Amino acid sequence: MNALIQRYTARERSNHWVVALAFVLAALSGLALFHPAFFFLTHLFGGGTWTRILHPFIGVLMFLFFMAMAARFWGFNRITPADRQWMKRIGDVLCNRDQNLPELGKYNAGQKLLFWVMVVSLPLLLLSGIVIWQPWFAPSFPIGLLRLAVVIHALAAWIMILGIIVHVYAAIWVKGTIRAMTRGTVSAAWAKHHHRAWYREMTGK
Repeated sequence: MNALIQRYTARERSNHWVVALAFVLAALSGLALFHPAFFFLTHLFGGGTWTRILHPFIGVLMFLFFMAMAARFWGFNRITPADRQWMKRIGDVLCNRDQNLPELGKYNAGQKLLFWVMVVSLPLLLLSGIVIWQPWFAPSFPIGLLRLAVVIHALAAWIMILGIIVHVYAAIWVKGTIRAMTRGTVSAAWAKHHHRAWYREMTGK
């Protein structure tokens, strides 16, 4: 039987799933407020008024839990020479020619790029969201700033949504990855194949 290696603790997984659930709720409620074509999504939150009330609070919750997670994983997401080499060989990655790829640590360059996209996007979403938060803060800002904040909020949200779609697809595409966030462990074979440097660090082999 293949040995298992712990990749995430129960606390880390809980943090991740809170962020994931908050993201889904924030994305759905945000889309409902973004365009009339998505207004039907307000039924998930009890109508338009409740959607408008709940959306910013969900966003603040997501921001706080992500920042707690980011502080924990910050050091694992620094871009290294191996990551740059991995990006240059993205064709080999997509074609599963793993023998041509460098040894990676806990995360590959794609995962790290998503991490930094979220590190930039979530503060932008929070700050712009505060500016347009009715009725509490928006009346305190000039109309020009409100318009700019709406554009920034929408752009940051769409970038994050696209990034998370890629993240989910990659987790499903790389067999054995989802187990890490549901059970906290991965097989030794998975670790050795996809993150050999991390495998060496964890096993000493």
